[in-house]
Amino acid sequence: MADYEWYRSFMAIYKHNSVSEAAKSRMMTQPAMSQHLAALEAEAGEALFRRTSRKMIPTERGKELYSQLAPLMESLDEVTLNLNCASLSTLAVVRIGTHHEFFSAKVLPQIQNYDMRTVVHFSEADQLLQLLNEDKLDLILTSKKIPEAGIEYLKLMEEAFVIVAPEHYEIPETTSLIAKEKWLAAQNWMSYGLELPGIRRMWREHFKKRPLIRPLHIIPDYHLILRAIESGAGLGVMPTYILEHAADTSKSKVIFPELKVKNELFIAYKYKHKHKHLSFIQQIVKSISEAN
Repeated sequence: MADYEWYRSFMAIYKHNSVSEAAKSRMMTQPAMSQHLAALEAEAGEALFRRTSRKMIPTERGKELYSQLAPLMESLDEVTLNLNCASLSTLAVVRIGTHHEFFSAKVLPQIQNYDMRTVVHFSEADQLLQLLNEDKLDLILTSKKIPEAGIEYLKLMEEAFVIVAPEHYEIPETTSLIAKEKWLAAQNWMSYGLELPGIRRMWREHFKKRPLIRPLHIIPDYHLILRAIESGAGLGVMPTYILEHAADTSKSKVIFPELKVKNELFIAYKYKHKHKHLSFIQQIVKSISEAN
């Protein structure tokens, strides 16, 4: 009869495509992980993975088993979490890291509905991932999906970036990409950073080149960039969710709306701690998806 821990190990190997990485995520030795897999394959009567020099590729039987196990494991994790929470007299504390603008626009309006206490840390994506790896954060909301052993990413939403100009700007009426690029390159720009985040992506995706732009102002805050645009300082590339929460929509406008780029946002956590935070993960995913 198959052991429950064999299933756990199988799920970890499936997610990481590697016995060694799966072993790390479960804090097991690699031989022990291999033994679990061998025992489960013996129980199944056939191979669950095809071994290659680089990764473990699930067989059709492996894919079938995963599709059967995944919802059962999720349900069991939720039951375990609810059982643990029921024995607590106070709300659990979750340490969450994100970017302050995303938190302000998408999380804060729903925070009164969460049944957990939160400690929020604001930083950039690389620093947040480091803190998650060091167990200084429990969850992070990030736009960067950086492969790391034991870290699992769940897609939250897609954000769109657009070009925003002061309302009084006269925009050329042209369908020519060359003409649009020439006009845009001649304008004053506000940028989130010296490396031109957003602007660089816009140019590469639509104009197939690097932007030859020297920003007039570097302002690492989208809310303040929007205020600068509203005052007439120039153009900026910014996420649409900032515009949705603008106090006064009459002072700025989206120009060349077809020049849009999209970016995925994720919630990331350590796989070994997933059951501890499953309820909070589900609440964030649900509240953000409903808000969109």
